[in-house]
Amino acid sequence: MDEMNDRTCIVTRETGEPEGLIRFVVGPDLSVVPDLKRKLPGRGCWVTADRRHVDEAAKKNLFKRAFKKEVVLPADLGGMVDNILVQHALGALGLARKAGAIGLGAAKVEASVRSGAALAVIHAAEASVDGIRKITNARWAVVHQGGPSIAAYKLFSEAELGLALGGTNVIHAAVLAGDAGKAALKRMVALDRYRGGSPDEGLGFASIVEDNGAFKDME
Repeated sequence: MDEMNDRTCIVTRETGEPEGLIRFVVGPDLSVVPDLKRKLPGRGCWVTADRRHVDEAAKKNLFKRAFKKEVVLPADLGGMVDNILVQHALGALGLARKAGAIGLGAAKVEASVRSGAALAVIHAAEASVDGIRKITNARWAVVHQGGPSIAAYKLFSEAELGLALGGTNVIHAAVLAGDAGKAALKRMVALDRYRGGSPDEGLGFASIVEDNGAFKDME
């Protein structure tokens, strides 16, 4: 069977596009290896790109059936995939920073949101409610004025962001327009999807935008 024409999740048995699936291969030691860039040699199998399905595939050892042989599963395959996605996203953010496609600090983030330069907003896990509220109000104001809905993510710790972006006390950041920014956003979207959706207030924000254009603070 031609794998390229059979991207079927081994859990749901549904087909999908590569961006919505994670490819796995078997290494020389018979261990199951995630191939997020879809470049490793050998026959692969596919799992829907969220942790729930990866954990289910590992728990039921569906990889054995998919590869038609005994395979070795890592102790925490779902966690391994999460770690790889985190490193990919942080690496892309670092490249975006070098390309001038990252704005740091609450004031710069708010300004980039209001000017339309921001593709997305990042809040560190340690971000305060007040700090998030000010930037969220700016995002709401842009939509209220007919501008785009700017997504916000809370996926990384302050330490992770600081290491990736070469700064200290990195609590708020903006991903700016441009190729490097788009590449970083794509990585963050993949991580967010894998974790089942952002824990940020963005979900509430979406409901406000859909509510006949209502503009109010739900904090």
